[in-house]
Amino acid sequence: MVEIELLAAGLLERQRDEAGRETLRVTDAGVRELAATLARNRAAFDEHEALVARVALDMQRAGRVVWRGLSLRAPLPADDGATQWVMAMPDVYSVRYTTVEDYLEPTAHEIKVRRADLLSDLRRQAKGAAYRALASQCWYVLKAGIADPDEVPAEYGVMLAGVDGLEVARPAPKRAMRLPFSVWMSLARAHAEPGADDEPQGRLG
Repeated sequence: MVEIELLAAGLLERQRDEAGRETLRVTDAGVRELAATLARNRAAFDEHEALVARVALDMQRAGRVVWRGLSLRAPLPADDGATQWVMAMPDVYSVRYTTVEDYLEPTAHEIKVRRADLLSDLRRQAKGAAYRALASQCWYVLKAGIADPDEVPAEYGVMLAGVDGLEVARPAPKRAMRLPFSVWMSLARAHAEPGADDEPQGRLG
């Protein structure tokens, strides 16, 4: 069906070789469309990464140890009562800079700058469950204007990113939790974001 739509739009064309075999070729219009799509995706990626960096810096200023681009395994209960492991990759993951485990408040921030990406994310129930298994509070940070905060489930806090900074549209529910040992091992192997001038992030408490 996708090929038919691309053919109808003039982005693909059919060609036959001497043996009568039919192949598809990208037309000049298709090449231009691919280039434009690549440019749009690159711009969205740059915008996303800039907002990730902005959230990470805000978490550091709040006295937290911050990681970006982590791959974490979350233990979730399976239907048969066993444990299934689901991969989660929060854009920003942080814990309080403290020596008391109960004060860590592990937090996950998911960054969205396009509405389509947000709606796709919200349909992935296993991903949301994995985030909640790894963090005592979970946030969506949305580029202002892509969605109404009420469109995000109540399990998440919502921040809106505008030209003047980050605005809390709805606080994230907090839950008491301790990190699974597997998460500790992942954090130990990963590199936390360096603080300003490589100074300790925050104050031990």
